[in-house]
Amino acid sequence: METPKINLNLNEELFRKYWRVLKLARFPKRDEYTKIALVAAAGVLIVGMLGFIVYLLFVYLPK
Repeated sequence: METPKINLNLNEELFRKYWRVLKLARFPKRDEYTKIALVAAAGVLIVGMLGFIVYLLFVYLPK
């Protein structure tokens, strides 16, 4: 069983692309993080409330 040959140029090109993206990335500041967390929490609450309303409709409407 032979080991597969990997095209080194392709891997090197992918590494360079990923490295460029990582160099541009940065950690969010505290206010950005809190805004993202609040929006995510609001989304979770809205989806949860909609699911609970649908649950109540399926439980109490058939009676």
